[in-house]
Amino acid sequence: MPYQPPTHSVERSLRATTGAKIVAGVDEVGRGAWAGPVTVCAAVTGLRRPPEGLTDSKLLTLKRRTTLAVELESWVTAYALGHSSPQEIDELGMTAALRLAATRALEALPVRPDAVILDGKHDYLGAPWKVRTVIKGDQSCVVVSAASVIAKVRRDAMMAELGELHADFAFGDNAGYPSPVHRAALEELGPTPHHRLSWSYLDALPRWQHLKRARISPDDMALEAGGQLGFDF
Repeated sequence: MPYQPPTHSVERSLRATTGAKIVAGVDEVGRGAWAGPVTVCAAVTGLRRPPEGLTDSKLLTLKRRTTLAVELESWVTAYALGHSSPQEIDELGMTAALRLAATRALEALPVRPDAVILDGKHDYLGAPWKVRTVIKGDQSCVVVSAASVIAKVRRDAMMAELGELHADFAFGDNAGYPSPVHRAALEELGPTPHHRLSWSYLDALPRWQHLKRARISPDDMALEAGGQLGFDF
């Protein structure tokens, strides 16, 4: 399906209206997974023309996404990754875990951004960051698209490494998201140390329900459900 390439329009608007000189784009991956961290990439690109074919990582083939990520890592002005572990997700809830991962990514950048473009409609980051949320920013904003691709490829690689240790779960194929193979392995073997134990998948696994941890808040249940509507791999 044809799509419009991302632009610097939002970034130019932020520069013009707020005086921001350094604008970072932030996107996450792994929000709705059953296993693995939630990963956030913060990227700074300036206003240069992006590599050909840049868009939301989910719209790219695996081969193109992987190739593009390598190109982007040398093209961007700067980027950094932040992660929240499954244990932190269980302890803090997804909203706070996203904030923690995003803060880790932003603070790891070599320069502190004056403003942040955050993909989606919910500002899970908040003060002291100056945030502009953009629905489908990973498709429309160059800096967020770049963050989207890098985050997706880097987290997929992490999950593939975990998959070598837990072959029955096929993390290299599903990246920790719901899949028939993943579900079957859970039913037979139970959760690994990399699974989120507050997630609702345990409700359907009577043998392992005793491991479930209490959900933090209704908002986090909504975030989880939102991530699981599409398998996102």
